[in-house]
Amino acid sequence: MSEFPHEQHAREDRATVPTPDGTGAPTNRWLALLVCCSALFMTLLDVSITNVALPSISDATGAGPAELQWIVSGYTLAFGLVPVLAGRLGDDHGRKLMFQVGVVGFAVTSAVAGLAPTPELLIAARVLQGVAGGLINPQVSGLVQQMFRGEERGRAFGALGTTVGVGVALGPMVGGLLIAVGGPELGWRLVFFVNVPIALVVLVLARRLLPETPSTGRHRLDVLGSLVLGAATFCVLFAAVELEQLGPVVLVLLVPAALLMAGFYRRERRLTRARLDPLVDLRLFRQPSYTSGVVLALLYFPAQAGIPLVLTLYFQRGLGYSALHTALAVTAFAVGSAVAAQAAGRFVTRVGRPLTVLGTAVFGVGGVSLAVAAHLTSPEHAAYALAVPLFLMGVGNGAVITPNQALTLAEVDPVVGSTAGGVLQTAQRVGLAVGQAVIGAAFFAAVAGTGPTAYAAALAVAVGVSLCFVLAATAVGVLEVVRERRTAAR
Repeated sequence: MSEFPHEQHAREDRATVPTPDGTGAPTNRWLALLVCCSALFMTLLDVSITNVALPSISDATGAGPAELQWIVSGYTLAFGLVPVLAGRLGDDHGRKLMFQVGVVGFAVTSAVAGLAPTPELLIAARVLQGVAGGLINPQVSGLVQQMFRGEERGRAFGALGTTVGVGVALGPMVGGLLIAVGGPELGWRLVFFVNVPIALVVLVLARRLLPETPSTGRHRLDVLGSLVLGAATFCVLFAAVELEQLGPVVLVLLVPAALLMAGFYRRERRLTRARLDPLVDLRLFRQPSYTSGVVLALLYFPAQAGIPLVLTLYFQRGLGYSALHTALAVTAFAVGSAVAAQAAGRFVTRVGRPLTVLGTAVFGVGGVSLAVAAHLTSPEHAAYALAVPLFLMGVGNGAVITPNQALTLAEVDPVVGSTAGGVLQTAQRVGLAVGQAVIGAAFFAAVAGTGPTAYAAALAVAVGVSLCFVLAATAVGVLEVVRERRTAAR
């Protein structure tokens, strides 16, 4: 018997791998995965695509520095707040339904953002866009667990890992291309409008290809738990994204965040013991592999997000590159991520957790090589000199994200797959925001003057901070490898 409250349905879910036509045909499952990856790519692209459009947005709408910050941060905040609640809604009321609701919401809010005449309306649209994106993503991981198992699940998560790495890395490039095509006035609007046709195609295909979620019955939604967790997450994310703007005083929000998380834990523990439909069933964390994976994601994603951010500043402000030139200069990172994620998806079930340890180590070596190359190269050759270190970092990135997602969710009952995925994605989003804030702040604090030399020195400082996160993530991975081997030896 499963220890989760949906035992029979979980057994049915593992006994067959449902597809839209009920046949379990591999073709339909892989097409359904393509639909999921397309939606995931769309939401992750918007994490970074807006950065290169900010000057054009400022000129067109009159947005000031604080408003520009919230155009980016509003999406990040909302995107990180809702995955756990969205995952629970998907598990209880249907992942296909919640996926479609999220896609429709993303299309509508993208159109509103593209038409926004004022900064205030654009910020509001970006916040709602983040909510819609946060609704989509947990359904994707839940659907993968529902549709695939064994080595096929590793390959499917490999595709998701490729999508995550490439989506975030290609954002600046796609934004630069759209601005070059549309010009300063229309280009920034195209950055948002491009989501609409993608979302419409995804919606049509989702209705035909995505499987229905096996019924688990109606459950009481833990509204109070959702509010408490949302408030705690907001405090952490707000402190992270506003650290540069408001200074260290904003870190005082970490105190109420800790208190709220303590209260959330006590409440969820009580509901879990009483089997009264908690928002997060704490029995998930009885799986050491799940706990280790969530912690590793929380520690690794700051480095994964922070370095690409400061590279954009290094190329544009330090070396005088254009937005498009900068995007092309960091392409090697996206290529490395895509190649490694696909390969890691094939080997993760055989290699296991050591693959993530290798990935974090390779990412760290690439980061050190990046800092050294930036010091030794001239501005005109920087894009070429940094390509190899960036590719190496991308390889490490792809070897971490894909295996970690697959290994973290491997022993989770598919019936709570979206909830488990939502918790993991919240950890990733918090990590992204913390990385952008902390590593970005370290970079700005280290910039002493202008020109390539000053910015290369600041880049080295940022790499040093990111390595602290990478080392911590590596330690978690090593501890999990040791635990697994001790368990296997018993």
